[in-house]
Amino acid sequence: MEINFKGKNAVVTGAGKGIGRDVAKRLAALGAHVVAISRTQADLDSLKTEVPSIETVAVDLADWAAARTAVAAIPNVDMLVNNAGTNRLDKFLDVKEEDLDLVMDINFKAVFNVAQVVSRQMVDRKSGGAIVNVSSAASYRGLLDHAVYCASKAAVDKLTNVMALELGQYKIRVNSVNPTVALTELGKIAWSDPVKADPMLARIPMGRFLDVVLIGNFFAVRRFSEGYNGRKFRLPGAGGVVR
Repeated sequence: MEINFKGKNAVVTGAGKGIGRDVAKRLAALGAHVVAISRTQADLDSLKTEVPSIETVAVDLADWAAARTAVAAIPNVDMLVNNAGTNRLDKFLDVKEEDLDLVMDINFKAVFNVAQVVSRQMVDRKSGGAIVNVSSAASYRGLLDHAVYCASKAAVDKLTNVMALELGQYKIRVNSVNPTVALTELGKIAWSDPVKADPMLARIPMGRFLDVVLIGNFFAVRRFSEGYNGRKFRLPGAGGVVR
């Protein structure tokens, strides 16, 4: 079946790097009109050079009011990929308040905020739509030095469940994608030490972490989770289920 998003308007957050950047490019290649959101203008500029059809919006999603204003100005959104994320590695006993606030602001509050603005527009337009919240395998598996990150992604999963329950009546589908370690810039920082990485790789049949291109392709194959609502799509490492 040919996959085509022609005529659809998609918003991708965290689109300057990693998973978000590849998803934005993949959706644009499949015909969607894409608005890419990132905090870093230089990343957006390079993305625009690479794919001129993509519109860009520079805003810090940790700023609740600025994010709402920026997202509200994007009209007729059909699809949202809530991908922006960050991490601060530390032992639970050593986590600082500022790191807790930063990770929760980006990984959870920004997801909540952006989705609320977009879904309100969808409800008012009676258009329906699709929202994918990018979560993580860390939402259901504890990882050393990831106390705040794991908690933030577990919160995203529960938010996704509630959004699906409440928004389904408006024909808005809400699902999450939960990849295991993906080799983004953050992923490389967190998993560069073989002592830490090798036990996780041993749980993956082909012994490889995810590439961001594979995750971008998943969005295309699933046609934005068409026919699904409230699902958690687990993306284990390359080659199969994490054992």
